[in-house]
Amino acid sequence: MSARTAQFMIAAVFLVLGGWCLFAPASVIELAITEAYRDSAYLTRFTMACFGAQAVLFGVMALVTRWSAASFAVFAAALLPFFAFNYWFHYEVPVLTSIGMLDFVGNVTMLALAVLGWRAARGGEARA
Repeated sequence: MSARTAQFMIAAVFLVLGGWCLFAPASVIELAITEAYRDSAYLTRFTMACFGAQAVLFGVMALVTRWSAASFAVFAAALLPFFAFNYWFHYEVPVLTSIGMLDFVGNVTMLALAVLGWRAARGGEARA
């Protein structure tokens, strides 16, 4: 896999999950948040849509920039705290439903892609 392909696939995770939050925030709240923590107030939907907008923005930037090996490494390191978040808010404080754990699946996918992208970019930079 090329570094560019890995980068585009990382962007796709942000665009799909972020797009869901941006364009259907009530659906995300209904499906991804446990009933005890679910709130359908306007501000909650607005906040979820804002979160989605930021994810979509990052996804677009990942499509139009070119990442170096260092970019992939920093991205992979920056993902690590999100695994603690997923664990905490699914197992310790049950906010996320099993569907809400799509965030975890996205994080695992992006971490694997970041490692693959890092390897590919490192090889490409050595040839340049």
